[in-house]
Amino acid sequence: MKKTHLMIDDKQIAFDEWRDALLKTPAPEPVLTEAGIVTEVADGVAIVTGLARALADELLVFAGGTQGIVLDLEPGRLGVILLGPSQSIQVGEHVYRTQQVVSTPVGEGLLGRVVDALGKPLDGLGPIVRVMRQPVEVNAPSVLERKPVSRPLATGIKAVDAAIPIGLGQRQLIIGDRQTGKTSLAVDTILNQKHSDIISIYCAIGQRGDAVARVIQALTDADVLSKCIVINTGDEEAPGLAHIAPYCAMTMAEYFAAQGKDVLLVIDDLTHHARAYRELSLLLRRPPGREAFPGDIFYVHARLLERSGQWSDALGAGSITTLPIVETEAENLSAYIPTNLISITDGQVYLSPALVHKNQFPAVDLGLSVSRVGGKAQNRSLRTLSGNLRVMLAQFEELEDFARFGTRLDDNVRARLKRGNAVRQALRQGERDPMSTLEQLIVLQSALEGLFDDLSESEIIEAMNTIRAAARRELKTLGKEVRDNAQLSSEAQVLLLDVARQALEGVTPPEDLN
Repeated sequence: MKKTHLMIDDKQIAFDEWRDALLKTPAPEPVLTEAGIVTEVADGVAIVTGLARALADELLVFAGGTQGIVLDLEPGRLGVILLGPSQSIQVGEHVYRTQQVVSTPVGEGLLGRVVDALGKPLDGLGPIVRVMRQPVEVNAPSVLERKPVSRPLATGIKAVDAAIPIGLGQRQLIIGDRQTGKTSLAVDTILNQKHSDIISIYCAIGQRGDAVARVIQALTDADVLSKCIVINTGDEEAPGLAHIAPYCAMTMAEYFAAQGKDVLLVIDDLTHHARAYRELSLLLRRPPGREAFPGDIFYVHARLLERSGQWSDALGAGSITTLPIVETEAENLSAYIPTNLISITDGQVYLSPALVHKNQFPAVDLGLSVSRVGGKAQNRSLRTLSGNLRVMLAQFEELEDFARFGTRLDDNVRARLKRGNAVRQALRQGERDPMSTLEQLIVLQSALEGLFDDLSESEIIEAMNTIRAAARRELKTLGKEVRDNAQLSSEAQVLLLDVARQALEGVTPPEDLN
């Protein structure tokens, strides 16, 4: 809820009073008025006549209990997207107005639960209590109701936190082909919020049931599900549910942000969302545009993502950080939906299939990834250490390509290639293994200073695990300063290197006596 006061029945009521009153009373049943007739039914949509006073986005109820949303208003007919199976609707069946818009439950009772797009439980844990309902469509806050993004979101992933930082309130797109690790990167970011006050919402749209089950299991195993809400709309569900799912997730996030809390929202993914909307639009005979998508698909995603941000004190000073995921085909970043979302969001993390083929995980391409906002919010310690990381890796990759054509390389070039390869290897990270900022610092410091230059790939992995353990054991005071976003002093950098060198004494191979 974006306003501190509401106008109800021409009376101004404080939001807190209104919310408490709703929590104490059950949600009212929709009032059914005015009956229409179903004239056509297709897979996911219906054509209705006889409801001349129906409004756009109004919730309708069919005689069999299925709900629908008015999408098209035309003289004498309504185009309705269904929120349930179309098989239960017959031509000639009555349909009724409710004079309400579609809403979703919000509140503390949703934490730790798995629900569908309408907020109905899917986890078999019984009914959801301590919730109220809010409309899924609201206006985004104005510019004057926002504050600059100034606090970092720790993802626990070295390649992101060091080179593509994300701030609380930012919209950062995760983009890449299939099987490049997009969902894993987002889930690892959620897992890294275990010891923070951030509430996480994972919205799955059109994903396979086993994939969503693995995400839920990962959240359960890490003991973070109690701080999360999982919204699942499978590919077997009605496309209308896929259409409203991200709006329902955003509404749930806004409830917590209005209370001054920070929320992390993952939408997985907007490619399936766009396809569901295209399917509905084509069935309703709306004019197709580029790649057969309707002309308003940009607005559909823009009005959703514009609801993210860092709010002003008048709105509770909370934030909504959104990580929408979009899938590309054959690395085609210029496709319609990817280009739309790149222009809407505040940056993108691009996962490259070429890096996947090289077994580089996470497969973050630092050349095509960018953060247009989070650099101002980046952790100060990481900013001190990783300022030249992107440039250094870009120069290394260019030199690596050039060296393939040469047979004789001087010692300086060989040393630069060895250092660049060691830094690239240091950016590797296992799945479900988010790292603290202190651990990222000591690993990157060691790689940039050449402590990994003479190690093999397997030895670098062992070395990283060794110095991470040493940092947790010996640098607890520095770790607290880093978490508090303190500037990394030169003395602290020397201390990091000393601890790393001592830890690597048993890992570094002996010098060749020959």
